[in-house]
Amino acid sequence: MDGHQSEKAREAEEEHRSEDASSALPAPPPILLRERVAIFLLGFAAFLPLYAPQSVLPQLASSFSASPAETGAVIGATTLAVALSAPLAGPLTDRFGRKRSMLAAISILVPLTLLLTLCGTLDELLAVRFTQGIVLPALFTGAVAYIGTRWEGARGASVTGMFVTGSAIGGFAGRFVAGLLADLTGWQSGFAALAGVSALCAVFVALWLTPDAARPTGSILSNLRGMREHLRDGRIRAVSLCGGTVLFSMTACLSYLGFHLAAPPFDLTAAGIGLVFLVYPLSATAPFVNSWLLRTLGTGNAYRVAFGVCAVGQLLLLLPHLAAVVVGTGIFLGGVFLCQSLALGYVGRVATTNKGAAAGLYVCCFYLGGSLGAIAPGLLWKTAGWPGCVALVLAALSTGALISLAMREGSRTAADPA
Repeated sequence: MDGHQSEKAREAEEEHRSEDASSALPAPPPILLRERVAIFLLGFAAFLPLYAPQSVLPQLASSFSASPAETGAVIGATTLAVALSAPLAGPLTDRFGRKRSMLAAISILVPLTLLLTLCGTLDELLAVRFTQGIVLPALFTGAVAYIGTRWEGARGASVTGMFVTGSAIGGFAGRFVAGLLADLTGWQSGFAALAGVSALCAVFVALWLTPDAARPTGSILSNLRGMREHLRDGRIRAVSLCGGTVLFSMTACLSYLGFHLAAPPFDLTAAGIGLVFLVYPLSATAPFVNSWLLRTLGTGNAYRVAFGVCAVGQLLLLLPHLAAVVVGTGIFLGGVFLCQSLALGYVGRVATTNKGAAAGLYVCCFYLGGSLGAIAPGLLWKTAGWPGCVALVLAALSTGALISLAMREGSRTAADPA
């Protein structure tokens, strides 16, 4: 009897100790309002300068006596630099600390954006834009890694949503501010204003974002080796190539839409072109339906539906009515955001090892496609104009839809043969 009582006492004591140990575990950190705003501002600052020149490309072409293809390189130079530097950003932001790296990136972007206002030739403008693209991936990869290590599960998804929302509004604001001020005082003033906004973002991120510590990380070379291993998986290859066709389509459409809208029958000013991009943040809500699409259709079919949405938007852009162009732009961008959301989720599920390298490979292909999309339609512009641009985008979307046939769910590791 005494032995039974002592055994029960020991069990009670062990249960009490386990409760004490579990209560001693640190609770997941709450999401402070100031941190939510800081994450929003990181997304805003990352996309504020990236595509801002799209609404003033016709003015730049006139100012520098350049062709549409040459002016389109103003966008292509930045996206090419992002593609080249993306594989390096992850290891570097880990090594120096993500908050510190992201603040450094915004702080460097401020003088670079101001430097755009002093460029006297197109070559100088391209050089500064390329340098901006080298810096930007520290914001993309740093923010995603920061969120992933600070919050998990639903909390992490909620904060990621703040970053995505900031990205969408920043993408719109860059185009809109550049276009609005270009009409009033010249294209240089728009970039000066964007530099000031970026500086404000840096101040609030510095004050409100909780610091993180630098951490040991693999070398850049090991990250590149991881990307090479992922290339052996046909599904990772497929989603990366699909991503390239998506940004090719988006960059081609939005970079040359301004030339189309500046000509008859629209004859829009730079401010008017900037207003068309009001649909940008509205279209960014499209990814909220991606979980329903995945449950209903599966990965491949959901992705092809998203490509189809993009194609419908492109066809509307051929109509000679401004309302149709605005609606078509919104539908097209909704499909683009849906494609991007589905692709990022797919990369995370399929890459069972070294997810950072898989994401780096995807981002590299994504922005390489964007750099090609900024230039290719310009080569056809003299002979085919806007219909040629739309045809090129539709061809890219069709290619992406065909490649997506190789996107399957499964448990094979990245190093397994396709």
